[in-house]
Amino acid sequence: MNAPARRFLDLDPEFAQLETAAAVLMPVPYEGGVSYGRGTARAPEAVIEASAHLELYDEQLQTEPYRMGIATVDPPVLSAEPASTQKAIYRLSESLARQDKFTVLLGGDHSVSSAHVKSLLAKYGRLSVLQLDAHTDLRDVYENSPYSHACVMSRIRELTGDTLQIGIRSMSAEEADRIQKEKLPVCTMADYRSGRFDVDAALSALPDPVYLTFDTDVLDWSVVRSTGTPEPGGFTWDEIIELLQKIFTRRLIVGFDVVELSADEHDRNSPFAVAKLIYKMLGFKLAGAVRKDLFDWPRRPRGSLFA
Repeated sequence: MNAPARRFLDLDPEFAQLETAAAVLMPVPYEGGVSYGRGTARAPEAVIEASAHLELYDEQLQTEPYRMGIATVDPPVLSAEPASTQKAIYRLSESLARQDKFTVLLGGDHSVSSAHVKSLLAKYGRLSVLQLDAHTDLRDVYENSPYSHACVMSRIRELTGDTLQIGIRSMSAEEADRIQKEKLPVCTMADYRSGRFDVDAALSALPDPVYLTFDTDVLDWSVVRSTGTPEPGGFTWDEIIELLQKIFTRRLIVGFDVVELSADEHDRNSPFAVAKLIYKMLGFKLAGAVRKDLFDWPRRPRGSLFA
């Protein structure tokens, strides 16, 4: 498994070695499941490039999360055939899981998430999925494909019945019927802001371990504007950081993805925001998972951070 020439955060090799890193970034430059705007295949490269300009000190956590070790691996070999692509993602993700790495999948369109979920389900035996997204993605088939990004939560719910969806601002009538019939816990953006949906209770009811799938269109356009299926009225930066800190504090997150950014040469802000978001999430995981006695700063931890 080779390290790419360009690493997330442009870290010194000491903190980017796969063998010693606690966390691994897995780029998946795929857009075979998109239905509207394109550019998601170029997103991982844009985010990794932007990440080189981040400050490595987190003023909120008052630490430098990169010292856990964050490796970046080459993308899996992708195919034009969706089922083959799913298998390739699964093989790479499963290999990293066997090495006890906390893996972040950087997409790519949202269809790539189900293979990552499947690999972690194989490792842990049980898995809940928390989706932050503007769309429910609960169609069974869309545009004649079960692998469309609009179907990803249907594919995931074939793997686990424990799901929670937050930030929803768009769905079809058929999806709304399914939510009602199956009594799925779905928090729309309107219900989140009005307090009509009890997020704290829903998080408490979600069994550990938990996988977090993060679609960038859950965010307001002031944070990320370049996404394939944009919706107005999403989370502001401060709102999403507050929610993410709560999620990582209260639930055992064992992996996550960030998907659906569409690279645009005229938009530097969006990939930078996504890079910072990923680093924040890794910082929240670090802060919530590790006791101080495991550390020997500034060297990396002696044991696995996330086992």
